[in-house]
Amino acid sequence: MSFRVSVAVTFIGCLLILAGVSAAWAQADYVDDDPRMCLVCHGPGTPLAADDIMHGAHGVVGNADSPFATGQLGCQSCHGPSSEHLGMVDGVRPLPGVVFDQRQPAAERDAVCLSCHEDETGHYWVGSAHEFADLSCTGCHTLHPLADAMLSFQQVNEQCTDCHQRQRAEILQASSHPLRSGQMTCTDCHAPHGGPGPAELTAFTLNEQCLDCHTEKRGPFLWEHAPVAEDCSSCHTPHGSPHRGLMAARTPFLCQQCHLAAFHPSNLESGAGVPPQGASNNILGRDCTSCHTQVHGSNHPSGSGLTR
Repeated sequence: MSFRVSVAVTFIGCLLILAGVSAAWAQADYVDDDPRMCLVCHGPGTPLAADDIMHGAHGVVGNADSPFATGQLGCQSCHGPSSEHLGMVDGVRPLPGVVFDQRQPAAERDAVCLSCHEDETGHYWVGSAHEFADLSCTGCHTLHPLADAMLSFQQVNEQCTDCHQRQRAEILQASSHPLRSGQMTCTDCHAPHGGPGPAELTAFTLNEQCLDCHTEKRGPFLWEHAPVAEDCSSCHTPHGSPHRGLMAARTPFLCQQCHLAAFHPSNLESGAGVPPQGASNNILGRDCTSCHTQVHGSNHPSGSGLTR
């Protein structure tokens, strides 16, 4: 099945789920006097308190699109008709119409969220990596507490790396983007609801994403270094590296992956030219970038070797 067909099938499936949920809700009974009736059990100080939602964006009474606005259904705008939830059946309290945890499929939970948030988050969601991984909106977002981690600049990275453990380890390397210091977040480059580029990047290509900040590397240059125009990740690792400048390997070994002619500057270095086995100038005292300082490109008339 092609990607486009797969995406279309998934999208139609979400629509059918939403239509089925809507039809079922139309035939079910709603609780009167919501949210006051809900707060009897879910009010302040109760074991399952959920009243903080009324102090957030969802509880703005003056916003006609809010679940708690006049004429809306309050808690049942998201949780569905829940009259049966008020009583007990054989000593067990039935669940509300929709429970936002693993007891219901992610697609059913997400259909409720997308019924309001389709315009702002749904453009790339269908077919995205998180959607394919069966991750639901509430896998990242917390709605009842006021402090939604995904809306906190300081907590976004922790929320993302809670699942993306390999990226967490890379961010802790000696050379990395300023994620640990809180100067940027994962969402500066990645779109968690799905993006147009690879790895859910907000730009269409990796180079576009990198050059959005590193504009001095954009060019055009009179003398270009071909890998720079092709793919930044040919030389750099985006999340972190033990080598300076987020390089994928230490110079000169990184350069010699392509430049291996048998003359200066490409005599093969084995890595053994360090004490006590020797002292190679190309390993200890200098490397390729000691002379070739303009490795991303040069506009100097005599810069064909990227030395100026």
